[in-house]
Amino acid sequence: MTHRSPGSEQPGRASAGPAQEDRWLLVAVAGVLSFIAMLDMNIVNVALADIADGLHVSAATAQWAVLGYQLPVVALLLPVGRWLDGVGPRSAVLMAAAGFGLCSALAAAAPWAAWLIAARLAQGAFGAVLFVLMPVLAILSVRPESRARAMSVPATLGPLGAVTGPAVGGLLLDHLGWRAVFLVKIPFCVLALVVAWKAMPRSGRLRAPDRRSMTDALLVAAGVAALLLALTLTADDPAWSLLALAAVPPLRRWLRGPGGRPVTGVLRTTGLFPAHGAVLALAAGFAAMHYVVALHLQRDDGLSATTTGLTVLAFPLGMGLAGPFGGRLADRFGAWPVAVTGAAVTAAGLLLLVPLGDGWSTADVAWRLALAGTGMGLYGGPTQALVMGAAPPDRTATVGSTVQLARSLGFTLGPALATTAWALAGGARAGLALAATAACLAVALLALSGGRSTPVPAKPEKPEKTADAAPAAHH
Repeated sequence: MTHRSPGSEQPGRASAGPAQEDRWLLVAVAGVLSFIAMLDMNIVNVALADIADGLHVSAATAQWAVLGYQLPVVALLLPVGRWLDGVGPRSAVLMAAAGFGLCSALAAAAPWAAWLIAARLAQGAFGAVLFVLMPVLAILSVRPESRARAMSVPATLGPLGAVTGPAVGGLLLDHLGWRAVFLVKIPFCVLALVVAWKAMPRSGRLRAPDRRSMTDALLVAAGVAALLLALTLTADDPAWSLLALAAVPPLRRWLRGPGGRPVTGVLRTTGLFPAHGAVLALAAGFAAMHYVVALHLQRDDGLSATTTGLTVLAFPLGMGLAGPFGGRLADRFGAWPVAVTGAAVTAAGLLLLVPLGDGWSTADVAWRLALAGTGMGLYGGPTQALVMGAAPPDRTATVGSTVQLARSLGFTLGPALATTAWALAGGARAGLALAATAACLAVALLALSGGRSTPVPAKPEKPEKTADAAPAAHH
């Protein structure tokens, strides 16, 4: 008997087109966009020294080639989600993929640092649109009974992009120079554009954000940017943690205003807060583990970068193999039990890594990483299906943006906390213990949700908003 995840009867799927058959080509597009968007979060890190030399700037200035992308991605997720609920998905995919590819070309051609930073800031804005669109595109392209399998594609390929970013960047850097790090994403953007143009049904047009949306974007961007900078810079100087206090006033104003209330209302009425907490916690645990293991193998064990890269490759290998099975199991037995099982397997792998010591061989590390990666593969798609399936029909993009924000904050928070734990406790084990604790917390939060997340019918906020959003919801 086939068990459907909560919200599987969501009528919002009509916005993707009238076809009743699964469109796996569009799911593949969502996976490709997920891969390149997450790849860009890490691939530039390895090129910072070469960028500084090539553009004749300091290392601190070159760092903005990374921060310039990450800040708008995280800061604009929530406003973008609210905006995308009122526009056509085809138009949004074409705009975001084209803008992302164009900004990649502009960054590669940068003659000076200000040009590069401006291109990366613009690319981050388009990246925020891609991050929100990926789960929406996947969920709207298939029938309800195939939803978890579809969600497993971007949910698996996205983290794989994050993990493989440094390795791909290093290879390009060694053979083609730092500008190739930006150019490598352009062919994928062109491919996504061609497929989306031909395969996606025409839907509502894009519309410019209204004044209220712009105000919401500024408030959320200011608050999240302050929080992200605090998390990023505290590792170098603990005094930067005080910057997090600057995030409180704008975020509080947004939460209590007409922009934030619908977002928190959707999460509250659908019971999605525990699931979002689990997404954040497991992302933090994954990012902390990846950071600590790579640092320990090179700094403490003296392994080469190549050996370290091959060892940590066990995690994405396990994840890539398990991802499709996780989706199939969720479509058959339900998203919640598979998501909890996957999170528990990941937690077990991280717990087994805690005693990591100098006497361990690379094989000892690799099989534990493979176990944790297998759990992440089982967990990713079902969790995404559980969350997105509970979204009201006209709030799919909003819920997609909230879960992406939780994941992005987790990826940022994990290494920062692991660095602090390493410094305070004096070793890698403290950082790995923190990662394992975060994973165990994710298991508890998913278990607490109990699979009770349920879709609720959308309520129009105001007459003019309903009229504005109607064309996109029924094309």
